[in-house]
Amino acid sequence: MKKALTCLLFLLIACSFVFANGASEASAASGGYKDTITFAQGADVTSFDPHIGKETPAVAVTNHIYDTLVDIDSVSGEVVPQIAERWEQISDVSYRFFIRKGLKFHNGEDLTADDVKFSLDRAIASAAVSYIVDFIKDVKVEDDYTVVVTTKAPYAPALRNLAVPFAAIVPKDYVEANPDILKTKPVGSGPYKFVSWAQSDSCKLEAFDDYYAGAPKTKYLVMKVIPEAAQRTIALETGEVDLSYDILTSDLKRVRENEKLTLYEAPSLTCFYISMNMRKKPFDNKLVRQAINYAIDRQLLVDTVNSGTGAPADAIIAPAVFGYYSPGQYDYNPEKAKKLLAEAGYPNGFSCSLWVNNNQTRVEMCQAIQEMLREVGITCKIEVMEFGAFISRSTSGEHDMAYFGWVTSTKDADYTYYSLEHSSQQGAAGNRTFIADPEVDRLIELARTNTDTDTRREAYKDLAILLKDIANNAPIIYTAITAGSSNKVENFALDPIGYHKLEGVTVHN
Repeated sequence: MKKALTCLLFLLIACSFVFANGASEASAASGGYKDTITFAQGADVTSFDPHIGKETPAVAVTNHIYDTLVDIDSVSGEVVPQIAERWEQISDVSYRFFIRKGLKFHNGEDLTADDVKFSLDRAIASAAVSYIVDFIKDVKVEDDYTVVVTTKAPYAPALRNLAVPFAAIVPKDYVEANPDILKTKPVGSGPYKFVSWAQSDSCKLEAFDDYYAGAPKTKYLVMKVIPEAAQRTIALETGEVDLSYDILTSDLKRVRENEKLTLYEAPSLTCFYISMNMRKKPFDNKLVRQAINYAIDRQLLVDTVNSGTGAPADAIIAPAVFGYYSPGQYDYNPEKAKKLLAEAGYPNGFSCSLWVNNNQTRVEMCQAIQEMLREVGITCKIEVMEFGAFISRSTSGEHDMAYFGWVTSTKDADYTYYSLEHSSQQGAAGNRTFIADPEVDRLIELARTNTDTDTRREAYKDLAILLKDIANNAPIIYTAITAGSSNKVENFALDPIGYHKLEGVTVHN
């Protein structure tokens, strides 16, 4: 009898386990988790082509569509395999990459070494993103699954640059048939495939079941464009969205104290700054540019507009970036600003414009700067425009001054200094002050072609000091990066660059 009861008890436990496990799976399948993650951001995708759309709002979407040769581990910060399952450095200037076999693009095409070569060559030829890969001399295909990348000179950040989303691998045959197709109909090999896009409103992605690392946890991603930060917070509170990026600083406490929401905060790798177009008067005059720097009270901007978050900026790269050196902030000194304007031939100031995209916090920052400039005699008109127009028109050099944010995605100073300050990178690549200074170029090239850490640090120190004197850019603030979510969201991790990954995220009903 005892033996029979023991067997019966065992069977009951086993049955209850099977039932519970089956019920759990059935619950998830029938609605325990949502089949869609909806997230809001302040601007639309500028282009779905990864070799054009490099702005954070674009990459926040396209980094789910495309993969790169290698990736950066979010925990260790080390370079790890992605499309390349392994690699070897065969000389100071050569790397051999072994491509995973069996990889598929979303259109069913196989991913081979020919696609890798085509993609890197295409990125090098792109005016928008060439700065991230133009250290490459050539890419040679050894066989269907092996490529050798040779650099022009030893280049310390080579692998990290190849992990940046702008070095994405795209399908050669698909793109060659229509070179503009990726702008609106992207095809990659990443965890999600493109479904639809309603410009200035939303876009939708669907899980790619054949993804090499396994299908994403949630079937659909929907990105909603909500330019007003306060409206993004409201959308989060009402459940219209599951995640909201870039919480308005004045809303941080509101989200933090809402028991139904979770606030994510971390120091970012972003610097916000004003670019002064040196092709236009009076910004061709160094004294004018220095005067503008002295006229801005950065600490006040942090304390007021940014509600005490972030820190005043003294260089255009953040302190966590390799190669950062503080040349010292421009002190807030309106009297000195007036004196410099007089020396420059503008004793009564002048009139100009300051461009900014339609992001509420950025507009408020520019309005505060407008008042500071007015106090030293500069009448500055704020012009607010849609993000895509802002980027394209400033690329063409139509602006007097423009307010930008820049993320040093590789955590290496070369990424920022080369693109924003080198004479070869004027326009789309990032140099929107149109600076062309031989000594600036020399120091940038010295640092990017040298593998000795101390030599690189010294070059970046000299560069930071020189750029403070030239004052073509006015660094304003280092920001924190924020996001808010419903408490029903699981496994979301904040990315300090802003390229938040969602393939492992789920949302309870």
